[in-house]
Parts: sequence; structure tokens; C-alpha cells
Amino acid sequence: MRLDTSQHMRMEQRMKLAPRMIQSMEILQLSTMALEERIDQELAANPVLERADSVDGLTDSTTVAGMPAEAAAPEPASDKASTNQNSSDSWEDGNRSSKPRSAGSADDRDPKAEAIANTAARSMSLSEALLQQWVLAELPDRILEAGKILIDWVDDDGYIRDSLDTICRKLPEGIRRDDIQAAWPLLQKRLEPPGICARNLQESLLLQLDALAEEQKLDLTIPQTLVRDYLEDLEMNRLPHISRKSGLTLEQINEARQFMARHLNPRPGRLLVDAKVPSVTPDAIIDIDEQTGEYRIRLTDDRLPRLCVNEVYNRMARVKSVDENTRHFINNNIRNARWLIESIEQRRHTLLRVLRVVVDAQRDFIELGPEYLKPLPMTTVADQLGIHVATVSRAVADKYVQTPRGVFALRQFFTGGMENAAGEAVSWDAVKAKLMEVIAHEDKKNPLNDDEIVEALNKLGLTLARRTVAKYRKLCKIPPARRRRQF
Repeated sequence: MRLDTSQHMRMEQRMKLAPRMIQSMEILQLSTMALEERIDQELAANPVLERADSVDGLTDSTTVAGMPAEAAAPEPASDKASTNQNSSDSWEDGNRSSKPRSAGSADDRDPKAEAIANTAARSMSLSEALLQQWVLAELPDRILEAGKILIDWVDDDGYIRDSLDTICRKLPEGIRRDDIQAAWPLLQKRLEPPGICARNLQESLLLQLDALAEEQKLDLTIPQTLVRDYLEDLEMNRLPHISRKSGLTLEQINEARQFMARHLNPRPGRLLVDAKVPSVTPDAIIDIDEQTGEYRIRLTDDRLPRLCVNEVYNRMARVKSVDENTRHFINNNIRNARWLIESIEQRRHTLLRVLRVVVDAQRDFIELGPEYLKPLPMTTVADQLGIHVATVSRAVADKYVQTPRGVFALRQFFTGGMENAAGEAVSWDAVKAKLMEVIAHEDKKNPLNDDEIVEALNKLGLTLARRTVAKYRKLCKIPPARRRRQF
């Protein structure tokens, strides 16, 4: 085998994004809340960047000692992003140690303190809530410790789905398998809500029925029988089969099923932990002008601070007597600050243009509802605005818009679709809305199967294959006809 080295020359073209373009794309993709956080980070990292409103009421502390008042006085806040034309030509050596006011120093508020004060308290986890109950039980120490081990295995729904062998594989010193076995039923009996720490759905429902029967002195024999012997048949809606096997009437089965739907919870653990509902702040508001009848678009960026370049640093960068390294540092930060300001303005401009196209294209949806949502590919918007489709994708990413019909993800307005019998474009979301409408008006005792849904949609002008209907029915979490049937 021979090894050697050689040199070759070749020509090639590569696309390399400039840092300024990368920053512009990153800013465009941020939501309003994320952009506010990004601005706070930039204000803390860049001494040249400051809030424009912080210099509106300028005080003597901004004037650098030794400089003429005319040279030190800043321009109006609206001109802060531009380069100062009347910069001073001299800077006395004795004033180099004088430091301009840092960004945000004029503001008496402490952003970190405000953030802490406005942050919601951490919600208690399910394990913590269960432990608070368990430690109050008067039981032997070994049983209490075994119970704590089991609580660590409880999932978010409130179940301990792992086997006893798995749990006992690594037990701390002093805890035996018998302790785990003894603690398990005690957890189920003593902890609230009923049904917690069950091994499966059947055991959880039976525990809840036992607690209801004991607490309210009810005869729950029929519900207990259904859960214990016919739970799978209940899930599949095979009520006549249950009736033949158990000897119960359909009326008795339906009454028991309705009782269980009202009083039992298949996920008891969720009752102890608050559901994490993400808060959504709209990035834009669309409302109608009552005088003209046209829709107005407003970005919710009023809370974003107005940014500018600190004029004292701006002058220092132009004074030759300032150390070269210092001027280089200041110039870099000035350049970064201006890039950020321009990127934010470009984001605003692009987002408004995209929103205008969306409003024009989806006016029927805003006025009439989801069934009138039209197909709107991003490529169509990009071609209309003369920008790249990736720019449209970044502009709508993680953005929400408030309309007269509620708050929607901006990306929801961009969807594919089909043509109906009249040749009109219909989005897939509109097809799903039509599907749900057909099922909502079906005969509950004789629900439509997928073939019959195809025929019903065909009468509405939508021609779909059966497999497409089945796919969208599953996406809408609608069970098949057999399970929707009411006896």
C-alpha cells in the first residue's frame, strides 16, 4: 500500500450568509415576547445600545466633564440611530476616564426584580402533592419509606404502570419487597383523589367506585360489574353484547355508563396538578374599521423599547485622541446596535406585508368562520411579495394573531386544499370543519360510516376518497360509527 500527498487547485461557488443577514433572519423569526427578551439581552451586552426614552429627559449626568455643552448635548431621540454629523474633533486626555451613562441607568426600575415579582409561583408536582399527604400517615417507618419509593413511580396520570419486579430491582437498604407490597394498597386507600396509584385503568375505576359507594352510601353493583367484567366491551360500545352476557337491560347499562362518565376520572393524577395551559400573546391584532369597513392590522409591539445609539459613545468613536483599541471596540458595538435596530424595523415591515396578504386572502374566514378558510401556500405569498418562501416561513413562525373570531396561530392560515364541485378552492381545515358538521347532525342511533360520510360530503360539493375521510376523522379524534352509536 502506497501513501502520498499532493496539492490540487479547484474553483467552486459557495453561499455564505453574512452575520448581518443571519441576525436579520433570527429577529424575523422571534415572537413579540421573545423579541422583548432578546432586546433586554442586547441592552445588557452592548454598552452603546440604549433605550431612546431613557435619554428624552436628559440630565447633566450625561454631559461628559470637560466637553463643550454643544458637543455633549445629544440629538433628539428620533435621530439616535443615525450618525451624528456634528461630532467633536477633540477629546481631552483628562476626560478619558469619564464614562458615559450606561444603557438603562436613567430608568429607576429594576428589570430583574420586576421579572421575579411578575413570575408565577412554581406549581406543585404530583409527587410533591402525594408526599404531603403520605408523610402524615401514622405507619411504621419502613412502610412510609416504601410508600415514598412507590410515589416516585407514579406517572402524570396517577398510575404506577411498572411491575413490582421492576420497582423492587433496586431498593434502598432496610426496605424489602414485602414492604413495597404492603405499602401499595395503603397508598391507594389513604391518598386523594380516589383511584390514585392504580396499576391500570380498570383498577383505578374500581377504586373510585368503591370510594363513592362508601362515601355516599350508594349501591354501585352495576357499574362495578361493568368495569370488572366488561370494560373492553364498554370501550368498544358493544352494549347489546354486554346485555346478553350480563342479563342487564340496555337502559341499566346506559344509566351506569352515564353515572361513570359524570363521577369517574380515567386520569386521577390530573386532578392534583394544574393543567399547563400555555399563555398566548398575539403578535398582531386584526379588527375592522367601522367607518370604512376595511380591516386594520396592528402589531402588538408597543411594549418593545425604542432603541438608539448612545451619542457620547458615538462621538468617542470619531475622536482621534481616543485610544485605537477603544475606538475599535466602540465601532463594533455601534455597528451591532445599528444592525439590531435595522433588523427589528425590517421584521416589522415584513410581518405587516405578510399579514396584509393573509387578511386579503382569508377575509371570508374572518367574517364567516373556519369552513371558509381558503388554501394559501407560502409560495404564493412569497411570489406576491417578491421575497423568498423561507422569509415567509420565518415571518409566521411562532406568531399569533387576534381576529374577531379569536386568537389563531398565524401559520394556521397557510394551508393546502382542494377544489369543490363548483371549482372553488377549499382548505383542508375547511374540509375537516365540514366533516365535523356532518357527524354532528347524524342520527346518533344510526351513525354514518365512512362510506356514508363520503356521500354526505359529496352532496356538499366535496369529493373525497374513503381513506381520506377516515384519515381526517382520526385527526379530529372522532371514533368510528360503531363506537359513536347510542343505544
